[in-house]
Amino acid sequence: MIVPASRLALKARAARALDDPFLRKAVRVTVERLRAGRDRSAEALGNWQEWRERGRVVRSHVIEHLDYYLAEFSDNFTQRGGRVHFAADAAEARQIVLDIARQAAAKLVVKSKSMVSEEIEINHEFERAGIECVETDLGEWIIQLAKEAPSHLIIPAIHKNRHQVKALFEEAGARDLTTDTDVLAGFARRRLRERFLQADLGISGCNFAIAETGSIALFTNEGNGRMVTTLPKTHVVIMGMERILPTLSDLELMANLLPRSATGQKLTTYLNLLSGPRRDGETDGAREMHVVILDNGRSGQLGDPEFQDVLNCIRCGACLNVCPVYRQIGGHAYGSVYSGPIGAVLTPLLAPNAKNRELANASSLCGACFEACPVKIPLHDMLVHQRRRNAEAAGPGLERSAFRGFAWLFSSPRTFALLSRLGRAAERWLRRFPGPRWLARLPLLREWARHRSLPAPAARSFREQYRDLEEQ
Repeated sequence: MIVPASRLALKARAARALDDPFLRKAVRVTVERLRAGRDRSAEALGNWQEWRERGRVVRSHVIEHLDYYLAEFSDNFTQRGGRVHFAADAAEARQIVLDIARQAAAKLVVKSKSMVSEEIEINHEFERAGIECVETDLGEWIIQLAKEAPSHLIIPAIHKNRHQVKALFEEAGARDLTTDTDVLAGFARRRLRERFLQADLGISGCNFAIAETGSIALFTNEGNGRMVTTLPKTHVVIMGMERILPTLSDLELMANLLPRSATGQKLTTYLNLLSGPRRDGETDGAREMHVVILDNGRSGQLGDPEFQDVLNCIRCGACLNVCPVYRQIGGHAYGSVYSGPIGAVLTPLLAPNAKNRELANASSLCGACFEACPVKIPLHDMLVHQRRRNAEAAGPGLERSAFRGFAWLFSSPRTFALLSRLGRAAERWLRRFPGPRWLARLPLLREWARHRSLPAPAARSFREQYRDLEEQ
């Protein structure tokens, strides 16, 4: 029996991923392609660091005045005929959406890609209520058929190959399929178009809500986003409370930063602006439109000098594509909806429990995530802050005692020199054993060395070699 990843500890989830060579190769190849595309696209735009700073300033300004812009958006959206609902947590958000679905007598719901809907687990709520909910983004539909969670913020099925997708589609009723990507996409297109026409309710996420116009902006690369938001009679938008921009001019800035950082595109294939339900004389659009604005722990970061900037995130996934940890273990090893560096920071803040707090350790603290972030979120600093808070909350323990001992031993040059000599003596003795594998058998290195090659210690220390240079 295969234990679901969500029930395993971080080390066990990471070990499972590291033992899957296909997953590691698929993730590595895909994130390298995305990273290279981002670099080319950023260079083509020019003055990339200035664009990043502008993005940081706009997002920081919004978060500093979030109450004002939320109120402005709510007023303007309501004036355009829409309805706004505020949800304190995931449970309240699920209940609001379920009530809307019941009022619409919905039997079938179609849904476009939305990480915040994954966060509140709305699909499970519909299943419990006997309402069918179908993901219509191709990657999301694939993982829904596989009964899995997204593995990447932008490419949810990054860990699946064509043969696996073919098998999933055949289980869903497909016949005479090949592994050709056009054939597979063609089956998905035909099947999902039927669902668009039958659906009673459409659900989408929200890339940005524009305060001055009361509009919802959606960035998509598949036509499903427009189908979900215009064909069903009722449309529900689920958005995190931080996804606000002041003006349409700010949207232009994000329309350059987000696609380039996410996939390397200059522009997404579709940029939809939805400003309320269908009006008299209009030929398409939902007749009823709702926006559910979710807190779910976000307001707890407001005013926190160490973590408020995490709310600046625009969910581009660029930090995942450069992270040396993510590229080795993929998204499921994080055990949460949000993976990679942003997940390691955000998840423990939204749900501060022991399982999530350990995510701060899933980082090399190299700072590559900060360099890639289009709005300059210092994720590496936040991970250090989380580790400090975790240590303070844990109280006295083996790790704290070990570091105190380390500080005592190495605060004295004489002590350091003595320990170095003892260490060199131990190394000379250990070098009598052939090869480097003896290191991997030491208790403190056994787990670390499972998937790494450890070189044998150098014959002479750096200090010895440097002393010889000084004498020359």
